[in-house]
Amino acid sequence: MSLRNIMNHTQVQTAYIITIIAVILTISIAAFLGVRILRRRYKNRKQIFDDMEGHEFEYYCAELLKRNGFTEVEVTKGSGDYGTDILAEKDGVTYAIQCKCYSDMVGVKAVQEVHAGRDYYDRMVGAVLTNQYFTASAAEAARKLKILLWDREYLESMMEE
Repeated sequence: MSLRNIMNHTQVQTAYIITIIAVILTISIAAFLGVRILRRRYKNRKQIFDDMEGHEFEYYCAELLKRNGFTEVEVTKGSGDYGTDILAEKDGVTYAIQCKCYSDMVGVKAVQEVHAGRDYYDRMVGAVLTNQYFTASAAEAARKLKILLWDREYLESMMEE
């Protein structure tokens, strides 16, 4: 092999190594920035509704439902509501909705309450709407009692629409 061929081969290898290093560096920077963005988004995830008091959250949810196509939206009276905070209708389907503004996960009691409220108000669908998430026992009860669970993700998606 001639000296010229060896030099060309060395230059090609060097260029190849530099390209690989550049790609690795670019991927590393992109991953680092992506993680920072996700952390910031998660850290700032506290929404306006997280600091609301119960009745304030109910009225906030009622307005969100209206903006998302629900009609005849009515917040029930505070006590003696039979486990239902909002009555509403959408596309001919009537709803009994229990609102829970918690700092922790929502348990099975909320599902039981709206199940009773759905029957009391003679509504087709019962739902629990929360700023949090549901326990496994709440999810299991909801499945058996045919209650919809609208968690934080659902609430945030209603805010975006």
